[in-house]
Amino acid sequence: MILLLAGRIAAMKKQFAVVGMGRFGSSVARTLHELGFEVLAIDSSEERIQEVSGMVTHALQADSTEEEALRAIGIRNFDVVVVAIGQDIQSSILTTLILKELGVSTLVVKAQNELHGKVLAKIGADKVVYPERDMGHRVAHHLVSPNILDHIELSDEYSLLELKAPRSMIGGTLRQLDIRAKHRCNVIAIKHDGQMNISPYGEDTIRENDILVIVGKNDDLHALELAYME
Repeated sequence: MILLLAGRIAAMKKQFAVVGMGRFGSSVARTLHELGFEVLAIDSSEERIQEVSGMVTHALQADSTEEEALRAIGIRNFDVVVVAIGQDIQSSILTTLILKELGVSTLVVKAQNELHGKVLAKIGADKVVYPERDMGHRVAHHLVSPNILDHIELSDEYSLLELKAPRSMIGGTLRQLDIRAKHRCNVIAIKHDGQMNISPYGEDTIRENDILVIVGKNDDLHALELAYME
């Protein structure tokens, strides 16, 4: 039955596998499926598999620390495998090792902390994510100013900010606001009524409910956030 399932999945165009159906893993799997991708959910718990079976393309109970079980699934045929195992760091590391040895092309792994993340990177994870840390980071920025809709770190030095236009901006043009000169940040796009202007001009006027997409150094963005607190 497992081999038959592997054959059916291998015939599909875009393939994702998500290992670990905790809150993070199930959210990733469900969102990918809603976006139209083919998703296989894997967990050792039959109960969790039952809970997500209606939200993904396929759901399979399997122990991800057993190499033969992953080999039988045909895990190496997936474009991306996400390891979203929760508190069991040992299982997370062992699963990552097995998946790399099986030849998974792109491996994204959830880490509990910086040390865990360093180990995952050393053993072959292509991308390490820190959902708890990143969510706390975003919540903190939103608490500083409710106009901050999102804050995404691009590197240790630079970030991208989504800012709902505060009252003090509305009616002014980008040239008048002069964010680049005053705050050393660049407005790279403006969202208005669901439409994205990815090449805003200096004479473009900021309107109510506009969302500005701004990129800059972290310290400069922080100063910008404080300057437009309401």
